[in-house]
Amino acid sequence: MRYLHTMVRVKDLEESLHFYCAVMGMQEVRRIENEGGRFTLVFLAAAEDVDAAKNSKAPCLELTYNWDPEEYTGGRNFGHLAYEVDNIYDYCQHLMDNGVTINRPPRDGYMAFIRSPDGISFEILQKGQALPSAEPWASMSNTGSW
Repeated sequence: MRYLHTMVRVKDLEESLHFYCAVMGMQEVRRIENEGGRFTLVFLAAAEDVDAAKNSKAPCLELTYNWDPEEYTGGRNFGHLAYEVDNIYDYCQHLMDNGVTINRPPRDGYMAFIRSPDGISFEILQKGQALPSAEPWASMSNTGSW
């Protein structure tokens, strides 16, 4: 397992970038604009982590800006912690074998979500390319929220 990023939702992307970059000294290492999903993801790294973040996509702070206005309450502005694993299917099975609910199964062979006992959301990502779709994951439904 390898730590990738922590995601926080922001209401004003420019104001947030000013705070994280100009004030705190972080640097933008990549950006994803998703017109279909109507959101922008901006990945930031601390100065000493910039080279690693550009090469390995970690460790980063992910700012998620949803284009449609949304008021974040109850900690919803904090999204999740993300980790990548060598085999997402084996890892999710290990989690289930230990009583963990897979809230968003890895139907795509790439991404799953779980929650800690305290309700913290964790994104589990397949290292490298997605694995081929496989059962029981491909037909497993979402459970709860993540």
